[in-house]
Amino acid sequence: MEFGPVPLSQAEGAILAHSETLPGGRLRKGRVLTADDVARLAETGVAEVTVARLGSGDVHEDPAASAVAAALVPNPERAGLRLGPAATGRVNLFSDVVGVAEIDRAAIDAANRVDPGITIATVPQWQRMAQGGMVATVKIIPYAVSRDALDRAVAAAVAAIAMRPVAVATASLIQTRIGDEDGEKGHRAIHKRLEALGVALEPKVLVPHRTEALAEAVRAVTGEVILILTGSATSDIRDTAPEALRAAGGEVVHFGMPVDPGNLLFLGRLGSKPVIGLPGCARSPALNGVDWVLERVVCGVVVSGADIQAMGVGGLLKEIPERGRPREG
Repeated sequence: MEFGPVPLSQAEGAILAHSETLPGGRLRKGRVLTADDVARLAETGVAEVTVARLGSGDVHEDPAASAVAAALVPNPERAGLRLGPAATGRVNLFSDVVGVAEIDRAAIDAANRVDPGITIATVPQWQRMAQGGMVATVKIIPYAVSRDALDRAVAAAVAAIAMRPVAVATASLIQTRIGDEDGEKGHRAIHKRLEALGVALEPKVLVPHRTEALAEAVRAVTGEVILILTGSATSDIRDTAPEALRAAGGEVVHFGMPVDPGNLLFLGRLGSKPVIGLPGCARSPALNGVDWVLERVVCGVVVSGADIQAMGVGGLLKEIPERGRPREG
């Protein structure tokens, strides 16, 4: 691509690089100059303009952006995404579902390394998205890129972005009681989290903080995901809630997470149902480690112990003031 100032007599058919204000209106950058445009510029005394002119091996910014977006999402309906129209070298990708964004970081990084003029920006991996939320944007920075660079970026970016929609309809929350706790605060906080995902929370279940009572409740609830929030924090893999899950016939997959708030979460299964042992911070509506696991689980994403252990970088979240042992003070 050629770029730079040219005499006005050579500007017809080129792309205007800088907007020009004229008495009859503004000529915006990115416009392909016509003979009439050139005449209007000449009438105002303009002698030269800065333009871009595509070479035989160049692809204009809009079709280039469309090509990259189409590579990222070959089947938008299956991926749960909608591709916006190309304009000024940009195509935006929007979620068509409520769910979490599945991003192939290696593919995005590879595509971004091909040419500085070809860029893809996305939300973080597994970011919760509302319907209509922007998941990614493709931006071609110059007015054109070479066909060779575009082809390599397209090859690197194939099927790198998709949505994982919510995969369950119901969840059960079991709380254990110590003293006169009524469970309302915890139930309300979890209800709001699930409501944002379109998942119905079954009626409140409150049982004594004893292994046998909790195990009986775990076996009895009918939600597709089981959540356990104990009146006393789970401080060991052999504590009341993990033991109750085992007594109910389930298994504990992982205990503890390198996210704060959220350290005392545990993950398990009861048959085909995922079970999440919630830390006390789940009673707060503020972002904490619970959100990162709960959102993936209800969207059918398999979360392993290794996945949880990889959450440490970026896992120091904003402190929740009402915690019993804050970080300072």
